[in-house]
Amino acid sequence: MIEDDYKLDDIDRKIIEIIQEEPTITHTDIAKRVERSQPTIGMRINRLEDLGVLQFQAGLNLKIADMFYAQVEIITDYPNELLGEIERCHFMLNAFRLSGTTNVSVLIANPKIAFLDKLVNTKFRNNPLVKEVNMNIITDVVEDFVLPIDLDFDECKCELKEECSKSIYTKNGEKLNKGE
Repeated sequence: MIEDDYKLDDIDRKIIEIIQEEPTITHTDIAKRVERSQPTIGMRINRLEDLGVLQFQAGLNLKIADMFYAQVEIITDYPNELLGEIERCHFMLNAFRLSGTTNVSVLIANPKIAFLDKLVNTKFRNNPLVKEVNMNIITDVVEDFVLPIDLDFDECKCELKEECSKSIYTKNGEKLNKGE
């Protein structure tokens, strides 16, 4: 259990819970809630960060961003090679190695659902490294879920580069700018 491995106590768990609910909360406000001094909270947060238990990440909130998301399940004999390709695509938010029959899972996002399908066709269905592909469109995100997304398409070296840069238009026709 994580508490045993990292020796987390009730205060550590409460700090993590508070930060998850309010990532921009100050150490002073956390200190008031857990009835400890601000320096104590700062030291505990530093220790949790050093352990790798607590991390801060800015990115796209999948729950509220105006995007379509899909989970792509893949069967391949070459997961490491496929993960390398996935890492280079701006619309592939994250990938996971799995232990079952389906051994790679990819989370993809784009403002246009047709582009998601084209991306899956180009990167996976037409890929000789891939045996089988199953794409599921995500219809709802229950909790806030923040993942980074790279919108710097000048660096894209993908065969879909032209379409990638065009696909960053939102559904209402306004172009997304870097930093949005």
